[in-house]
Amino acid sequence: MKIFSLTLAISLGLAAAPAAVAAVAPPSVEAFFENPDFSGAIISPSGKHVAAKIGAKGKRNMLAVVDLATQKIQIVAHFSDTDIANVKWVNEQRLVFDTNDRQAAQGNAMYAPGLYAVDRDGTRFKQLASRRGQGFKQSSAQRDMLPWHTVMHRQAGLPDSEWTYVQDLQYNSKETVSDVRLLRVNTVTGRSQLVERPGDVVAWLLDQEGRARLAYMLDKDVVEIKVRDDESAPWRTLTSFKAFAPDANAMDAVAFGADNTLYVRTNRGADKASIFRLDLASGKMDDRPLITLEGFDFGGRLVMRGGKLVGVHYLQDGEGTQWFDPALQALQADIDKLLPQTVNMLDLPTDLQAQNVLVRAFSDIRPASYYVFDRSTKKLNKVGDTYSGIVPDYMGQQEQVRIVARDGQEVPTMLTLPPQKEAKKLPMVVLVHGGPYTRGTSRGWKPEVQFLASRGYAVLEPEFRGSTGYGQRHFLSGWKQWGLKMQDDIADATKWAIAKGYADPQRICIAGASYGGYATLMGLVNDPGLYRCGIDWVGVTDIKLLFTGHWMYRDDASETWRRYGMPELIGDPDKDAERFKATSPIEQAHRITQPLLMAYGGADLRVPLVHGTRLRDAIRANNRQVEWVEYETEGHGFHVPANRIDFWNRVERFLDRQIGQQQGPK
Repeated sequence: MKIFSLTLAISLGLAAAPAAVAAVAPPSVEAFFENPDFSGAIISPSGKHVAAKIGAKGKRNMLAVVDLATQKIQIVAHFSDTDIANVKWVNEQRLVFDTNDRQAAQGNAMYAPGLYAVDRDGTRFKQLASRRGQGFKQSSAQRDMLPWHTVMHRQAGLPDSEWTYVQDLQYNSKETVSDVRLLRVNTVTGRSQLVERPGDVVAWLLDQEGRARLAYMLDKDVVEIKVRDDESAPWRTLTSFKAFAPDANAMDAVAFGADNTLYVRTNRGADKASIFRLDLASGKMDDRPLITLEGFDFGGRLVMRGGKLVGVHYLQDGEGTQWFDPALQALQADIDKLLPQTVNMLDLPTDLQAQNVLVRAFSDIRPASYYVFDRSTKKLNKVGDTYSGIVPDYMGQQEQVRIVARDGQEVPTMLTLPPQKEAKKLPMVVLVHGGPYTRGTSRGWKPEVQFLASRGYAVLEPEFRGSTGYGQRHFLSGWKQWGLKMQDDIADATKWAIAKGYADPQRICIAGASYGGYATLMGLVNDPGLYRCGIDWVGVTDIKLLFTGHWMYRDDASETWRRYGMPELIGDPDKDAERFKATSPIEQAHRITQPLLMAYGGADLRVPLVHGTRLRDAIRANNRQVEWVEYETEGHGFHVPANRIDFWNRVERFLDRQIGQQQGPK
C-alpha cells in the first residue's frame, strides 16, 4: 500500500513543514502550546475512509477525508473565520460536524458552534443550524435553520440513514441549560422531528439501533432515570437517587445491549464503581459485576457491535483495552507488535470484518499519533501527529504511586521525572488539578506536565481526597475539606517526594489552575516552609464569593449546583462562615510571603477577575514579590495560543529564577 500522511499533505500544498534537524535543545514553548496541526481522526462505518481535522500554524482547522483504497485526500469543509471541531459519520457517504474558533478568547466569543453536513467528496454541503460568531450576519435562509443553541449528540444515531440526532439546549433566565430536547434531523434536507420526552430532560441515551430509550431528569437535587421499551411505549421510572449525596440507588447508564440489556456503572455496596448488567424487562441487576478495575472506579467505554459487547476501553492509571472477541485480541496483538513503545487504542469500523482499523498511539513521552492498520497486509500507515514538534527524548516518564497521608488514607499520585537527569534532589513543581471533584491525572502525554519535565523539573500531581475515580471513600472524604485534609494530602505527597530523595526540599514550587490555584495559595499559607514559590492561574481566592458573587458578577454555575451541590460538597456559607474565613486565601493574604505568579482572565465567568485583583492587592501590602498578568478577553483558562505561549514563557522565567538554573546546578 502506498504510504500517505495528512501531515505530509499539508507540507506539500497547505503549509510549510518544519525542516528535519537534529534536536540540540528542548522543544520550544510554542511546540507545546500552539494549537496542534492535526487534532484527530475517525474511521467510516465500512472502514474504507478516514475523516480528519488538519491545520497549520496560523491556519484554520479543515475537514479532510481520505479514501483508503486510492489514497486520495479531499478537503471537504473549510471556513475562513472558524475551525472544524466535532465530527462524526452519519453513514458511509455523509458526515456531520460543528465548529469552534480556536483563535478567539472567551470574552470575544459571542459564539455558538453551528451544525453542518457534507458528503465525503465535498458535495451536498448543508448548514443545519445557525452559528453565532464575530461578523456573523443572518440571512433569510439561515432563519429557517435550527436555532443557534442546537448542538451535536455524542452518539452515532440511526444506522444506514441520512438522519442524525441533535440536542436543542433550553436556557433559563440564569443563562444555564435547564432542559435538553432531542431531535432527529435529516442531514440532506434539514427536516427535523422532535423526540417525545418524559418531561424536562438533562441527558439522553440511545440504544444500539439508534432509538432514544433512556432519559435523565433532574428535579431539585433528585435524579430520575426514565426508560421505555421502544419509541412507541410509555416512559417509566427505572430508578431515582440523590444527586449530591451518597445513595445506594445511584447509577450511570453506560450502554444498551441486546435482548433488553442495559449496562450500568454503580457501586452496588462496594467502594469502587463497576459495570453491571441490568435486565430492563424485570428491572433486576446481576449480583456480580461484569467489569471491575482493581484499585479504580470503572472509567472508560464499552465497545458494542451488533448489540454484543466485544470489548472495553478502560482507564486505570492510564488507558487500556480488553477484547472479549478472540479475533480482536489477535488484531490488538498484531498492532502492538508494530508499535511496541505506545499504548494503542483501536477505533473499529461498524463492520468488524472491515479491512482497515484506525489506531490512536501514544505514551507518557509521545503525543498521540494516528495510523491506519491494513488487516490484509498487516501494515501501518500514519495519518498524522498531534504535536509534531515534540521530541520524546526531552519528555519525562511517569509512574503512579500510592502514598499514605498522615491519617493513613492512601493518596494516588502521579510522578513525572525529567529526562537525562539522575532522579535525585531535583527541583520540583507540585501541580494541583482543578475541579476539585474530578480526576486529575492519567498516564499519557500532557503539554503542561511535559513542558515542565523538559525544563528539568520533577512534576508531582497528587489525587487528593475529593478526586474521583479512586472509590467512594476517597471521594466523600474530601467533602467540606477545602484547605483542610485536601490540602494536607498535597503537603504529604510533597513530603513523600522529599523523603524518597526525588525532590530538593529547598527548590519546590506549588502550582495549579482554578481549584488548583486555590490549593496553591493555601499551600503557601499552610506550609510556608515546604514551598519556595507558587503559581496560581484563575484560582479561587474567596470561598464565600463562590456563593455570593453571582449577584455582583455574572458566572456560569448552574442554580442546581449552587443551591444543592455546593453546600453539600464545599459547605454552607452561613453555617460554615468561620471555616470559609479560615480557609480562604483572601483572609490569609498576610501569611503569603513567598514569590507568587498570578494570572487571570478578564472575562472569566467561573472565577471572576475580582478573585485575583483583591488578593493581589492584599498580598502586595506586605509582599512585593507578586507578578501579575491579566489576559483581558480570556475566560476560565487561556484559549488563545498567543496567550498560552506568553503565560508559559512567564512560568519558565519565574521558575528559573526561583528554583531553576539561577539557583545553581540541578
